[in-house]
Amino acid sequence: MQNTIHEECGVFGVYDPKQTHNVASQAYYGLFALQHRGQESCGIAVNDRGVITCHKDVGLVRDVFNADELKKLGSGQMAIGHTRYSTFGTVNRTNAQPLVVRHIKGQLAIAHNGNLTNATELRRQLEFSGAIFHTTNDSEIISYMIIRERLTASSIEAAVERAMDRLEGAYSLVIMSPEKLIAVRDETGYRPLVMGKTDDGQIIFASETCSLDVLGATYVRDLDAGEIVVVDASGIRSIRTHCKGRSHMCVFEFVYFARQDSYIAGMSVHEARKNAGKFLAQEHPVDADVVIGVPDSGLDAAIGYAKESGIPYGMGFIKNRYIARTFIQPTQAQRDMGVRMKLNVVRSVIKGKRVVMVDDSIVRGTTSARIVKLLREAGATEVHVRVSAPPFISPCYYGTDIDSKDNLIACQMSMEEIRKMIGADTLGYLSVEGVKKMAADADCDFCVGCFTEKYPSAVPENTSKDRFEQKIGEPEKPYKETRRFENGEEL
Repeated sequence: MQNTIHEECGVFGVYDPKQTHNVASQAYYGLFALQHRGQESCGIAVNDRGVITCHKDVGLVRDVFNADELKKLGSGQMAIGHTRYSTFGTVNRTNAQPLVVRHIKGQLAIAHNGNLTNATELRRQLEFSGAIFHTTNDSEIISYMIIRERLTASSIEAAVERAMDRLEGAYSLVIMSPEKLIAVRDETGYRPLVMGKTDDGQIIFASETCSLDVLGATYVRDLDAGEIVVVDASGIRSIRTHCKGRSHMCVFEFVYFARQDSYIAGMSVHEARKNAGKFLAQEHPVDADVVIGVPDSGLDAAIGYAKESGIPYGMGFIKNRYIARTFIQPTQAQRDMGVRMKLNVVRSVIKGKRVVMVDDSIVRGTTSARIVKLLREAGATEVHVRVSAPPFISPCYYGTDIDSKDNLIACQMSMEEIRKMIGADTLGYLSVEGVKKMAADADCDFCVGCFTEKYPSAVPENTSKDRFEQKIGEPEKPYKETRRFENGEEL
């Protein structure tokens, strides 16, 4: 568990019927726009008349791909891509996506954003039936479930439709068969997936609309929860047998995950975050001289707080965007240095001021404490911390790295104890009602299970993301069936 909530994965797919563009390059630019959703690994797979060529590795898009690697991918009619943050399976090249599987009816490539809640159950069943796994991620489980159905199904989309009967949890998928590009959202619709179209007829699927923007594509629509969209030489068609109603989008897409310039379920992320700040100001007012936001997702909420409260907005931090992800350091001094590397205080904005500091979340509290310390060292006379999300009191099972209560500070301390621990003069969290209202214009409902302990669907008992990578001699967690929920109540 890290000190902050980490990003989801990003998925991308492009179908070019006229082959007017290099689809590998299209995927490259599309993934660049989705880099914020995962910085651990990335990959691109290109389909040239049924032959799939893939390149993937650990690292950022700019590091994994260059002109030579893109050239090696060749040309084709379609491509898919993936940026990864590992919520299931550790970080290595083997677990990087897309996954490419060769079977008796051709090749299949898949990129996945989300987390299966019944992954352990499905993997056990597949292994007992003879399946051999090469990765420790749940995306390979999805690919095997589809392939198993494909052996008897009339088409790849029929196989996907059948496999969905067994898949539980969060999954937004882009899939390539020899002739088709397929996009899929799970029945609950936890993760976003949009469709766009270019002027010359390319069909694009992506986790966020910002990926469409960089390619000059027009937004067409969001995929519905449970929908399968198939693109091939005959056109575009939708399969809706698994569509059961409005999606329950992870509300953290609006709070933190998505890029500010994206639209999720028809709602501007930027405007939603400003709304969160507005409601924070209503729920937790305070006398102060300046409102600042912690980059990046705290900035929009800070603007909303400032406007609603009438307190001037100021740029309190400068973020260093040219450093890699920092590792956990062995000493307190080194940990403090890691924060200073990422954020530097603008002293002229802070010195001698009563400061409202707006951030998107508090997980363990250690990072918040270091940031408050930076502000006091810069001369802030008071620091009032405002958080644009409710306290985390329960794990997330659908694709974030909050896999237990052990490191959630809100499960260990009272609000007053948290305030003292981070060194703030006052502390205020947005309410559950407020976080739901921040994106009231979005065409979806929301999953707020990490704030309420009530989930819209099944959750697993064993949540360790590396549970298939235990060393010899390590105690094995007992296998337990998945817990199932309906309408927020456990069955």
